[in-house]
Amino acid sequence: MGNRARYIGIIIGLTFASLLITQQSAIFVGLMTRTFAFLSDTALPDIWVMDPKVQYIDDIKPLKETESIRVRSVEGVAWAVPMYKGLLKARLSNGTFQTCIVIGLDDETLIGGPPRILQGSLSALRRSDAVIINDVGAAGKLATFLPNGKRVPLKIGDTMELNDHRAVVVGICQVQRTFQSQPVIYTTYSRATIFAPRERKLLSFVAAKAKPDQDLRTLCHRIREETGLAAYTRDEFRALTIRYYMKYTGIPINFGITVVLGFIVGIAIAGQTFFRPSSTSPLKTFVILEPLRQWARLIVCCCK
Repeated sequence: MGNRARYIGIIIGLTFASLLITQQSAIFVGLMTRTFAFLSDTALPDIWVMDPKVQYIDDIKPLKETESIRVRSVEGVAWAVPMYKGLLKARLSNGTFQTCIVIGLDDETLIGGPPRILQGSLSALRRSDAVIINDVGAAGKLATFLPNGKRVPLKIGDTMELNDHRAVVVGICQVQRTFQSQPVIYTTYSRATIFAPRERKLLSFVAAKAKPDQDLRTLCHRIREETGLAAYTRDEFRALTIRYYMKYTGIPINFGITVVLGFIVGIAIAGQTFFRPSSTSPLKTFVILEPLRQWARLIVCCCK
Protein backbone atom coordinates (compact mmCIF):
# COMPACT_ATOMS: atom_id res chain seq x y z
CA MET A 1 0.00 0.00 0.00
CA GLY A 2 1.20 3.52 -0.74
CA ASN A 3 3.71 2.37 -3.39
CA ARG A 4 2.17 2.50 -6.86
CA ALA A 5 5.20 1.08 -8.67
CA ARG A 6 5.36 -2.01 -6.45
CA TYR A 7 1.60 -2.47 -6.67
CA ILE A 8 1.54 -2.35 -10.49
CA GLY A 9 4.60 -4.63 -10.66
CA ILE A 10 3.11 -7.36 -8.48
CA ILE A 11 -0.23 -7.22 -10.35
CA ILE A 12 1.50 -7.62 -13.71
CA GLY A 13 3.80 -10.38 -12.43
CA LEU A 14 1.08 -12.44 -10.77
CA THR A 15 -1.21 -11.94 -13.77
CA PHE A 16 1.47 -13.36 -16.07
CA ALA A 17 2.11 -16.32 -13.73
CA SER A 18 -1.63 -17.06 -13.43
CA LEU A 19 -2.06 -16.80 -17.21
CA LEU A 20 0.81 -19.23 -17.76
CA ILE A 21 -0.66 -21.77 -15.31
CA THR A 22 -4.25 -21.58 -16.61
CA GLN A 23 -3.25 -21.48 -20.29
CA GLN A 24 -1.09 -24.60 -20.06
CA SER A 25 -3.69 -26.41 -17.98
CA ALA A 26 -6.38 -25.55 -20.54
CA ILE A 27 -4.25 -26.86 -23.42
CA PHE A 28 -3.65 -30.09 -21.50
CA VAL A 29 -7.37 -30.60 -20.86
CA GLY A 30 -8.13 -29.82 -24.52
CA LEU A 31 -5.62 -32.42 -25.73
CA MET A 32 -7.02 -35.05 -23.37
CA THR A 33 -10.52 -34.29 -24.61
CA ARG A 34 -9.45 -34.87 -28.20
CA THR A 35 -8.16 -38.36 -27.38
CA PHE A 36 -11.73 -39.64 -26.85
CA ALA A 37 -13.53 -37.36 -29.33
CA PHE A 38 -14.90 -40.44 -31.14
CA LEU A 39 -16.70 -41.53 -27.95
CA SER A 40 -18.19 -38.08 -27.45
CA ASP A 41 -19.55 -38.06 -31.01
CA THR A 42 -21.00 -41.59 -30.67
CA ALA A 43 -23.31 -41.01 -27.73
CA LEU A 44 -26.06 -43.59 -28.38
CA PRO A 45 -24.32 -46.85 -27.30
CA ASP A 46 -24.04 -47.51 -23.56
CA ILE A 47 -21.41 -50.24 -23.76
CA TRP A 48 -18.34 -50.79 -25.93
CA VAL A 49 -17.14 -54.35 -26.51
CA MET A 50 -13.65 -55.06 -27.86
CA ASP A 51 -10.62 -57.31 -27.69
CA PRO A 52 -9.34 -57.71 -24.10
CA LYS A 53 -5.88 -56.45 -25.14
CA VAL A 54 -7.10 -53.04 -26.33
CA GLN A 55 -5.29 -50.30 -24.36
CA TYR A 56 -7.02 -47.16 -25.68
CA ILE A 57 -9.52 -46.09 -28.28
CA ASP A 58 -7.11 -46.04 -31.25
CA ASP A 59 -5.51 -49.37 -30.31
CA ILE A 60 -7.62 -51.43 -32.72
CA LYS A 61 -7.41 -55.21 -32.43
CA PRO A 62 -9.90 -56.72 -34.91
CA LEU A 63 -12.54 -59.28 -33.93
CA LYS A 64 -14.60 -61.82 -35.83
CA GLU A 65 -17.82 -60.41 -37.26
CA THR A 66 -19.82 -63.07 -35.40
CA GLU A 67 -18.87 -61.46 -32.07
CA SER A 68 -21.66 -58.91 -32.52
CA ILE A 69 -24.19 -61.78 -32.56
CA ARG A 70 -22.73 -63.22 -29.35
CA VAL A 71 -22.97 -59.85 -27.60
CA ARG A 72 -26.53 -59.41 -28.84
CA SER A 73 -27.51 -62.72 -27.25
CA VAL A 74 -26.37 -61.70 -23.75
CA GLU A 75 -29.25 -61.14 -21.34
CA GLY A 76 -29.87 -57.45 -20.75
CA VAL A 77 -28.58 -56.23 -24.12
CA ALA A 78 -31.22 -54.38 -26.12
CA TRP A 79 -29.20 -54.26 -29.34
CA ALA A 80 -25.61 -54.62 -30.49
CA VAL A 81 -24.19 -53.46 -33.83
CA PRO A 82 -20.78 -53.92 -35.50
CA MET A 83 -18.54 -50.93 -36.05
CA TYR A 84 -15.36 -50.45 -38.05
CA LYS A 85 -12.70 -47.85 -37.22
CA GLY A 86 -9.38 -47.64 -39.00
CA LEU A 87 -6.85 -45.50 -40.84
CA LEU A 88 -6.97 -45.55 -44.64
CA LYS A 89 -5.20 -43.48 -47.28
CA ALA A 90 -7.41 -41.33 -49.47
CA ARG A 91 -6.27 -40.36 -52.96
CA LEU A 92 -7.76 -37.10 -54.19
CA SER A 93 -8.49 -36.09 -57.78
CA ASN A 94 -5.20 -34.17 -58.02
CA GLY A 95 -3.19 -37.23 -56.95
CA THR A 96 -2.59 -36.11 -53.35
CA PHE A 97 -2.66 -38.78 -50.63
CA GLN A 98 -4.04 -38.17 -47.15
CA THR A 99 -4.48 -40.56 -44.21
CA CYS A 100 -8.05 -40.49 -42.92
CA ILE A 101 -10.04 -42.02 -40.06
CA VAL A 102 -12.71 -44.22 -41.63
CA ILE A 103 -15.71 -45.22 -39.52
CA GLY A 104 -18.06 -47.96 -40.73
CA LEU A 105 -21.63 -47.89 -39.38
CA ASP A 106 -24.15 -50.70 -39.19
CA ASP A 107 -25.78 -50.98 -42.64
CA GLU A 108 -29.35 -51.34 -41.36
CA THR A 109 -29.52 -48.83 -38.50
CA LEU A 110 -26.58 -46.46 -39.20
CA ILE A 111 -26.09 -46.25 -35.43
CA GLY A 112 -23.00 -44.26 -34.48
CA GLY A 113 -23.31 -41.65 -37.20
CA PRO A 114 -22.01 -38.08 -36.86
CA PRO A 115 -23.87 -35.94 -34.30
CA ARG A 116 -24.54 -33.11 -36.76
CA ILE A 117 -25.05 -33.20 -40.50
CA LEU A 118 -24.32 -29.86 -42.19
CA GLN A 119 -25.07 -30.90 -45.77
CA GLY A 120 -26.84 -33.96 -47.11
CA SER A 121 -28.34 -36.64 -44.86
CA LEU A 122 -27.21 -39.72 -42.96
CA SER A 123 -29.52 -41.98 -44.97
CA ALA A 124 -27.59 -41.01 -48.12
CA LEU A 125 -24.87 -43.44 -46.97
CA ARG A 126 -27.03 -46.24 -48.40
CA ARG A 127 -26.23 -45.02 -51.91
CA SER A 128 -23.50 -46.71 -53.92
CA ASP A 129 -19.92 -45.79 -52.83
CA ALA A 130 -21.29 -43.09 -50.50
CA VAL A 131 -19.23 -41.41 -47.75
CA ILE A 132 -19.76 -38.46 -45.40
CA ILE A 133 -16.78 -36.26 -44.51
CA ASN A 134 -16.29 -33.87 -41.60
CA ASP A 135 -16.26 -30.18 -42.44
CA VAL A 136 -12.75 -29.48 -41.14
CA GLY A 137 -11.26 -32.28 -43.25
CA ALA A 138 -13.24 -31.29 -46.35
CA ALA A 139 -12.05 -27.68 -46.13
CA GLY A 140 -8.53 -28.54 -45.00
CA LYS A 141 -6.45 -31.63 -45.71
CA LEU A 142 -8.88 -33.05 -48.30
CA ALA A 143 -9.29 -29.78 -50.18
CA THR A 144 -7.93 -29.37 -53.71
CA PHE A 145 -5.35 -26.69 -54.47
CA LEU A 146 -5.58 -25.04 -57.88
CA PRO A 147 -2.45 -23.98 -59.82
CA ASN A 148 -3.00 -20.38 -58.68
CA GLY A 149 -2.85 -21.49 -55.02
CA LYS A 150 -6.58 -21.22 -54.35
CA ARG A 151 -8.05 -23.89 -52.06
CA VAL A 152 -11.26 -25.60 -53.18
CA PRO A 153 -13.02 -27.52 -50.35
CA LEU A 154 -14.41 -30.99 -51.00
CA LYS A 155 -18.16 -30.83 -51.59
CA ILE A 156 -21.12 -33.09 -52.23
CA GLY A 157 -20.74 -34.93 -55.52
CA ASP A 158 -16.94 -34.95 -55.50
CA THR A 159 -15.12 -38.26 -55.71
CA MET A 160 -11.91 -39.71 -54.33
CA GLU A 161 -10.29 -43.11 -53.86
CA LEU A 162 -10.00 -45.11 -50.67
CA ASN A 163 -7.58 -48.01 -51.08
CA ASP A 164 -8.18 -47.95 -54.87
CA HIS A 165 -11.97 -47.96 -54.41
CA ARG A 166 -14.18 -45.12 -55.63
CA ALA A 167 -15.89 -43.04 -52.93
CA VAL A 168 -18.53 -40.36 -53.56
CA VAL A 169 -19.15 -37.56 -51.07
CA VAL A 170 -22.86 -37.43 -50.18
CA GLY A 171 -22.69 -35.30 -47.04
CA ILE A 172 -20.67 -32.97 -44.85
CA CYS A 173 -20.82 -33.41 -41.07
CA GLN A 174 -19.44 -31.74 -37.97
CA VAL A 175 -17.56 -33.75 -35.35
CA GLN A 176 -15.08 -32.98 -32.59
CA ARG A 177 -11.44 -32.56 -33.60
CA THR A 178 -9.39 -35.72 -33.17
CA PHE A 179 -6.03 -36.01 -31.39
CA GLN A 180 -4.15 -36.31 -34.71
CA SER A 181 -6.47 -33.80 -36.49
CA GLN A 182 -7.02 -36.22 -39.36
CA PRO A 183 -10.10 -36.05 -41.62
CA VAL A 184 -13.00 -38.25 -40.49
CA ILE A 185 -14.94 -40.27 -43.08
CA TYR A 186 -18.22 -42.09 -42.35
CA THR A 187 -19.59 -44.93 -44.44
CA THR A 188 -21.45 -48.20 -43.95
CA TYR A 189 -19.79 -51.18 -42.28
CA SER A 190 -19.93 -53.41 -45.35
CA ARG A 191 -18.44 -50.69 -47.55
CA ALA A 192 -15.73 -49.92 -44.97
CA THR A 193 -14.64 -53.56 -45.02
CA ILE A 194 -14.31 -53.27 -48.81
CA PHE A 195 -12.25 -50.09 -48.52
CA ALA A 196 -10.00 -51.62 -45.86
CA PRO A 197 -7.10 -53.95 -46.72
CA ARG A 198 -8.25 -57.55 -46.71
CA GLU A 199 -7.81 -59.28 -43.37
CA ARG A 200 -9.40 -62.27 -41.74
CA LYS A 201 -10.86 -60.08 -38.99
CA LEU A 202 -12.16 -56.54 -39.60
CA LEU A 203 -14.59 -55.84 -36.76
CA SER A 204 -13.20 -53.07 -34.53
CA PHE A 205 -15.90 -52.64 -31.87
CA VAL A 206 -19.34 -53.87 -30.94
CA ALA A 207 -21.52 -50.96 -29.82
CA ALA A 208 -24.31 -52.12 -27.52
CA LYS A 209 -27.31 -50.62 -25.77
CA ALA A 210 -28.58 -51.88 -22.42
CA LYS A 211 -32.23 -52.60 -21.78
CA PRO A 212 -34.09 -50.21 -19.45
CA ASP A 213 -33.35 -50.56 -15.73
CA GLN A 214 -30.15 -52.50 -16.43
CA ASP A 215 -27.06 -51.70 -14.36
CA LEU A 216 -24.31 -50.98 -16.89
CA ARG A 217 -21.42 -52.28 -14.77
CA THR A 218 -23.27 -55.52 -14.05
CA LEU A 219 -24.09 -55.95 -17.73
CA CYS A 220 -20.45 -55.33 -18.70
CA HIS A 221 -19.38 -58.03 -16.24
CA ARG A 222 -21.96 -60.42 -17.73
CA ILE A 223 -20.69 -59.76 -21.27
CA ARG A 224 -17.11 -60.45 -20.17
CA GLU A 225 -18.14 -63.71 -18.51
CA GLU A 226 -20.15 -65.02 -21.48
CA THR A 227 -18.04 -63.83 -24.42
CA GLY A 228 -14.53 -63.50 -23.04
CA LEU A 229 -14.28 -60.02 -24.54
CA ALA A 230 -13.62 -56.70 -22.82
CA ALA A 231 -16.72 -54.59 -22.16
CA TYR A 232 -16.64 -51.01 -20.90
CA THR A 233 -19.16 -48.29 -20.31
CA ARG A 234 -18.56 -45.01 -22.12
CA ASP A 235 -17.02 -43.44 -19.01
CA GLU A 236 -14.79 -46.47 -18.38
CA PHE A 237 -13.57 -46.51 -21.98
CA ARG A 238 -12.86 -42.77 -21.77
CA ALA A 239 -10.91 -43.24 -18.53
CA LEU A 240 -8.96 -46.14 -20.08
CA THR A 241 -7.86 -43.91 -22.95
CA ILE A 242 -6.85 -41.03 -20.69
CA ARG A 243 -4.82 -43.33 -18.43
CA TYR A 244 -2.92 -44.63 -21.46
CA TYR A 245 -1.94 -41.14 -22.64
CA MET A 246 -1.05 -40.11 -19.09
CA LYS A 247 1.16 -43.15 -18.58
CA TYR A 248 2.84 -43.68 -21.95
CA THR A 249 3.23 -40.17 -23.37
CA GLY A 250 5.19 -37.12 -22.24
CA ILE A 251 2.16 -34.83 -22.37
CA PRO A 252 1.44 -34.63 -18.60
CA ILE A 253 5.12 -34.20 -17.68
CA ASN A 254 5.72 -31.41 -20.21
CA PHE A 255 2.64 -29.43 -19.25
CA GLY A 256 3.22 -30.14 -15.55
CA ILE A 257 6.72 -28.67 -15.70
CA THR A 258 5.37 -25.51 -17.34
CA VAL A 259 2.69 -25.15 -14.67
CA VAL A 260 5.26 -25.58 -11.88
CA LEU A 261 7.53 -22.98 -13.51
CA GLY A 262 4.61 -20.57 -13.67
CA PHE A 263 3.97 -21.12 -9.97
CA ILE A 264 7.65 -20.51 -9.15
CA VAL A 265 7.62 -17.31 -11.25
CA GLY A 266 4.64 -16.06 -9.26
CA ILE A 267 6.36 -16.83 -5.94
CA ALA A 268 9.60 -15.14 -7.02
CA ILE A 269 7.86 -11.99 -8.27
CA ALA A 270 5.65 -11.72 -5.18
CA GLY A 271 8.59 -12.31 -2.83
CA GLN A 272 10.81 -9.71 -4.46
CA THR A 273 8.01 -7.15 -4.66
CA PHE A 274 6.80 -7.54 -1.07
CA PHE A 275 10.30 -7.50 0.41
CA ARG A 276 11.33 -4.09 1.69
CA PRO A 277 15.11 -3.84 2.37
CA SER A 278 16.20 -2.40 5.70
CA SER A 279 19.27 -0.18 5.90
CA THR A 280 19.90 -1.28 9.49
CA SER A 281 20.22 -4.98 8.65
CA PRO A 282 22.27 -5.48 5.48
CA LEU A 283 22.98 -9.12 6.35
CA LYS A 284 19.25 -9.90 6.62
CA THR A 285 18.64 -8.21 3.29
CA PHE A 286 21.29 -10.37 1.61
CA VAL A 287 19.96 -13.58 3.19
CA ILE A 288 16.41 -12.96 1.95
CA LEU A 289 17.18 -11.64 -1.53
CA GLU A 290 19.88 -14.11 -2.51
CA PRO A 291 17.57 -17.19 -2.76
CA LEU A 292 15.14 -15.15 -4.83
CA ARG A 293 17.95 -14.12 -7.18
CA GLN A 294 18.95 -17.78 -7.56
CA TRP A 295 15.35 -18.73 -8.41
CA ALA A 296 15.18 -15.91 -10.95
CA ARG A 297 18.41 -17.06 -12.64
CA LEU A 298 17.10 -20.64 -12.77
CA ILE A 299 13.82 -19.56 -14.36
CA VAL A 300 15.61 -17.43 -16.97
CA CYS A 301 17.90 -20.35 -17.88
CA CYS A 302 14.92 -22.74 -18.21
CA CYS A 303 13.05 -20.27 -20.42
CA LYS A 304 16.08 -19.88 -22.69
